Amino acid sequence: MALHDTPAQHPVDSSRLHHDARLFALVEDEFRFGEHQQTLHRAYLKHLGAVAVLPVDEQDRVLLIRQYRHPVRMHLWEVPAGLLDVDGEPMLETAQRELLEEADLRAETWHTLVDFYSSPGASSEAIRVYLAEGLSEVPEADRHTRDGEEAEIVPTWVPLDEAVAAVLSGQIHNPSAVVALLALHAVRTGGGQLRDARAPWEDQPRGIAP
Repeated sequence: MALHDTPAQHPVDSSRLHHDARLFALVEDEFRFGEHQQTLHRAYLKHLGAVAVLPVDEQDRVLLIRQYRHPVRMHLWEVPAGLLDVDGEPMLETAQRELLEEADLRAETWHTLVDFYSSPGASSEAIRVYLAEGLSEVPEADRHTRDGEEAEIVPTWVPLDEAVAAVLSGQIHNPSAVVALLALHAVRTGGGQLRDARAPWEDQPRGIAP
């Protein structure tokens, strides 16, 4: 069997919207599954999706940001990231905007690093992680004014090896950061290759071009 995730369609008999918020909707589906068409009920979060960015400088340091996350009551080390909440905006443009807004940086070189579903048993959230290189700082007059939790973002440059060690020792838990750091380590050690910044993601639930 090919080592490749594939789409699947099962007959949905009913779908109920329980709650619709700005970021996600709580949906409950009744569908038929398998050879015997067993009726199943599953509730999940229908999510906008997101992008994340791993900025890397010429010294092979990665930029991590420290941000408070209320659901887990933790300050987490993360990578710049944001929701796909602008209608029709391609994922790459969203990533470029988020890098500017959360890290005050622009990048000359972009690659697709890795794609993943953050919690596919409970949410449709799909995240593309980009590698950003050739970095330059945004002039202070052009910087985005951050508010809420983002107002207290603490950016820190960390050697890649040190960041990977922090993941494997259980010190970093944010999924985008964990996936991004381990993916870049794999690329650096010959375990895979970078993809074009606009590489297709045909099964991305949002269905808008990369």
